[in-house]
Amino acid sequence: MMVVFKPGLMDLVMDLGRSGFRAQGVPEGGAADAPSLVAANRLVGNPDDAAGLELCMWGPELSFPDGAFVALTGADMAANLEGVGLQPGRKHEIRPGGILKLGKTDLGIRTYLAVAGGIDVPRVLGSRSTFLPGGWGGWQGRALKAGDILPVGSSTANQVWECQPGFWKQPVSELRVMPGPQLNGFTDAALASFLDQMFVVHKDSNRVGIRLAGIALDYRRGEIASQPVLPGVIQVPPSGQPIILGWDGPVTGGYPVIAGVISADLPRLAQLAPGDSLRFRVVSHEEALKDWQ
Repeated sequence: MMVVFKPGLMDLVMDLGRSGFRAQGVPEGGAADAPSLVAANRLVGNPDDAAGLELCMWGPELSFPDGAFVALTGADMAANLEGVGLQPGRKHEIRPGGILKLGKTDLGIRTYLAVAGGIDVPRVLGSRSTFLPGGWGGWQGRALKAGDILPVGSSTANQVWECQPGFWKQPVSELRVMPGPQLNGFTDAALASFLDQMFVVHKDSNRVGIRLAGIALDYRRGEIASQPVLPGVIQVPPSGQPIILGWDGPVTGGYPVIAGVISADLPRLAQLAPGDSLRFRVVSHEEALKDWQ
């Protein structure tokens, strides 16, 4: 089991999400930086889709009464165990009663904690991921709080990675995009501004949407019909300030879509912090597909 002594800013139980329910209005959700969760799971011998913790900006203090094997990936939270620093990207043993303390991230905002055996909360619609907008999934449909006691499954003892995956060492300053369906509805000035300017990530960003601040983008064709949308889609509301839809965002939307972040860059999107600056660069379908593969 895992006991929460002190919660972090936003500690969520996450796996790789739920698929097949978009027709009912339920997005896939799951870990925002999926490759980091997969890496953490492999480091402790879990299946790729085992549930772990997604931690944001500053982390919790956790106790493991029965001991555990853990791994941390993603943004570095300066973790320590009984006062000894833990290196990210490695498997670590926690003795019974050990307390793991996580601090603040330096670059990037999301850290992933995997425990051998996985966090064994009930599946909802096939996934253990927390869905905050609906208040279900994960651990009681919410972020963790002090006193929570989470069950941990039995380790399957799969082959464990010995290599160290990469981590966030540099700020994210560019995201690659492909043109959206309403691209031609924007003015020439808006299109030039979209690619030429540096946007700033707004403090009100979350897993539903990453809000950007910059020179407003002008859409000239008025309202559009609601259309399917996915994580990474860049909508432009009447304010002209773009919103990049996140992992818990809606499955349909009525704002014009100027572009979409390519799938290979979604993990980088997950590590953007409020106040970060970024620009967009258009790439071809071939480049996007090659990097995804």
